[in-house]
Amino acid sequence: MGLFTGKKGLVFGIANDHSIAWAITQKLHQEGAEMGFTHLPDKDPTRAKMEHRVRKLVEPLGAKLLTPCDVQKDEDIDRVFAQAKEALGGLDFVLHSIAYAPIDDLKGPVYNVSRAGFGLSMDISVYSLLAVTKRAREALNPGGSILTLTYLGGETVIPGYNVMGICKAALESSVTYLAHELGPAGLRVNALSAGPLKTLSSSAVGDFDVMLKLYPAMSPLRRNVTAEEVGKTGMYLLSDLASGVTGEVLHVDAGFHVMGAPPADAKL
Repeated sequence: MGLFTGKKGLVFGIANDHSIAWAITQKLHQEGAEMGFTHLPDKDPTRAKMEHRVRKLVEPLGAKLLTPCDVQKDEDIDRVFAQAKEALGGLDFVLHSIAYAPIDDLKGPVYNVSRAGFGLSMDISVYSLLAVTKRAREALNPGGSILTLTYLGGETVIPGYNVMGICKAALESSVTYLAHELGPAGLRVNALSAGPLKTLSSSAVGDFDVMLKLYPAMSPLRRNVTAEEVGKTGMYLLSDLASGVTGEVLHVDAGFHVMGAPPADAKL
C-alpha cells in the first residue's frame, strides 16, 4: 500500500512533462493516488494542442478526469469541481500550479508594468488560488490538503523575476491566511518553493541561465535540485506525513535561500 492508496485529488496546471506539477503528479501516482486534471483551454478546439499534450501524460496514469479550465472564469472552476465530484467523489488533495504574466510586463522593470498587465498577472497567479480554495473547501474530505507553487523571488529580489516576484509574495501571504481560515475544518494549505528548474514558465524569466549557474556555486549543498526531489517534497506536503504542517512555505532549493553571500569556495 502506498501513502495515497484510496486517496483522490485534483491537479491544476500541468503544461508539459517539464512542469513541476507533473513531477509531483508522478510521485502521487507511485503512491497510489487517483487523480483528475485540468488543462489550458485550446483556442482552436479542432486542434486541441493543450489537451493532447496533457492527455498523453496523464492517460497512462489512469486519469479519472481531464477537462479544460480558464481560472479567470468562475463558471469554469465551478464546472471542474462538479465534474471532479462526479468522477472522483470527495477529494483528499488539490494541487494548484498556475501562474502567468504578459511577456512584455514580465521582461521589463516593475516600475514599467502596465496596469492591465499587473491586474492580469495577479488574477491568474494569485486570485486563482483563492477561487480554487473556495471550491476545494467544500470538496475536500477531513484532513485534506491544498498545495501551491512559489519561488524565492516572492521573498527577496531575484533579478529578471520582476512582476512575478510581486505575485509570488501575494501568493505566499494568501497561503497563510487560507491556512488560518481552513484550519478549523481540518484542512491544510501550504506552498512549495523550488529551486530553478527548466519549465515552460521559467523559460520566460530573464537571467534564468544565470540562476542555474549560481545555485551550484552558492547553495550549501553546492548543487541545484532535481525535478524528482521537488516532486517528492510536493507529495510529502499533500500526504498525511505532513498532517501537522500548514501555512508553510517549504523550500526545496539545496539550501540556497539561507545564504546571504557567496561561500569562500564559490566560483562565480
